[in-house]
Amino acid sequence: MAKIKVLLADDHAIVREGVRLILAKESDIEVVGEAQDGAQALEMVERLKPAVVVMDISMPGMGGIEATQQTKARHPDINILALTMHEDESYVFKLLHAGASGYVLKRAAARDLVEAVRAAARGEAFLYPSVARKVVEDYLKRVETGEGRERYDGLTEREREILTLIAQGLSNQQIAEKLYISIKTVQTHRAHVLEKLGLHDRTELVRYAIRKGLIEA
Repeated sequence: MAKIKVLLADDHAIVREGVRLILAKESDIEVVGEAQDGAQALEMVERLKPAVVVMDISMPGMGGIEATQQTKARHPDINILALTMHEDESYVFKLLHAGASGYVLKRAAARDLVEAVRAAARGEAFLYPSVARKVVEDYLKRVETGEGRERYDGLTEREREILTLIAQGLSNQQIAEKLYISIKTVQTHRAHVLEKLGLHDRTELVRYAIRKGLIEA
């Protein structure tokens, strides 16, 4: 089984070392390089072709947001996981708008970091529940005022419920257990929700909300 190739980008050597040590313990993850700033990260992306870049946001010179934008423009298949100390929702929206698949707080538990890397490698968003909930709440609030209503009104009550749980990061099995329905039923509802919204996955749901102005970036 191929390992998930990860590039670390952070201007603090001690942070890179800590992240590398955490990821090195996982048999399915391999740290292939370390960059000290955004410009070096871009150069190493070209050379190493990682599956995931764990990108610090606050770096001297080219920052993580610009480096994320340029990486995604050149290599849309490479997923960026933002590493940040910022918990502010508006800041997180900027990261997602730049193209990041999700974010991990520098104070997060090791398990969160590992799961975030795996989620990014699968092309999934990794958002803390509080932020994911805020994303959905803002979306629904704007819909109630008329923004995006023509698309959202096409969803049934159950589909709206599924939409909320998807955006909160619950798996199909977790949704099934929470709503007391079968996994197959969840999969059917999920397919209908994404089809009606013209999306493909939860990452696109978040980015759609930002792109359409339903959430302030």
